[in-house]
Amino acid sequence: MYLHLGQDTVVRTDEIVGIFDLDTSTVSKRTREFLTKAEKAGRVVNVSMELPKSFVLCAKQGQKEPHTLYISQISSATLLKRTGFIEEISLK
Repeated sequence: MYLHLGQDTVVRTDEIVGIFDLDTSTVSKRTREFLTKAEKAGRVVNVSMELPKSFVLCAKQGQKEPHTLYISQISSATLLKRTGFIEEISLK
């Protein structure tokens, strides 16, 4: 299954490590450091020119690094609903 992140960008749901809200997650110093390091390493893809609301961390299956970080204008709650993960959890 695929998740549409905005514009012309889609990622495979099995490559998603996490979906994060930019407002709440960037309060942490460690998260800000992680985002800065990813940007310096060229692993950040901005999929929108609008105000960013979330970021999605992805990794190829079987690989720990390098991760790709997608910045999206779509809220983390909306992205989570699009994945169908919530429905899977509620059915169990």
